[in-house]
Amino acid sequence: MGRVALVTGGTRGIGAAIATGLKKAGYTVAANYGGNDEVANKFSEESGIAVYKFDVSNFDAVSKAVEKIEKDLGPIDVLVNNAGITRDGTMHKMTPDQWQAVIDTNLGSCFNCSRAVIEGMRARKFGRIVNIGSINGQAGQYGQVNYAAAKSGIHGFTKALAQEGARAGITVNAIAPGYINTDMVRAVPEEVLEKIKARIPVGRLGEAEEIARGVAFLVADDAGFITGSTLSINGGQHMY
Repeated sequence: MGRVALVTGGTRGIGAAIATGLKKAGYTVAANYGGNDEVANKFSEESGIAVYKFDVSNFDAVSKAVEKIEKDLGPIDVLVNNAGITRDGTMHKMTPDQWQAVIDTNLGSCFNCSRAVIEGMRARKFGRIVNIGSINGQAGQYGQVNYAAAKSGIHGFTKALAQEGARAGITVNAIAPGYINTDMVRAVPEEVLEKIKARIPVGRLGEAEEIARGVAFLVADDAGFITGSTLSINGGQHMY
């Protein structure tokens, strides 16, 4: 068995591609999900990856889930903080609940999950943490002050934790995807999608597997000199 990797939001879209890619690379993978049992169970059956249902925005729920995962699979050496939601709306219409839900799930989960595994990583003198940010956290996006704030926060979180983990053999990096060919993006009206593509120099949407390839690179045992970095995978749309 290879190193154990936990991928949050790991049963759909980018997360599913990351989980699958890590399994192919020899990792023992646990995929977290928050709500859709049918999708998660189908993913597990098709991929052979163990799935765990828990709320990443809840500190106690995360702590208990990590204990179970480590009991089932072994110590977690790789953490991919991928879970995220959107609750879009312009500032003058956004509710406190819309704001807080996105901050808690997208940014708070990075603290909750990292806190649950960091002591074990420090004790073993090895760890790989990858936080999935967003092009919209780098450049901003109309109607997404909550999402952009959370994703931007991830980049600061990454740099600070990288400094803390460096001497303990723990690397902490981020990936900032651009527009990726997932169900969420495909749901955008065709005319809007064409405008998005027109702003991407390579002329297409990214594929989830391309994000997964970046994760596999950053979590490798021989990637120990890369830490505190953000890898932008966006087809050249935003050069940051």
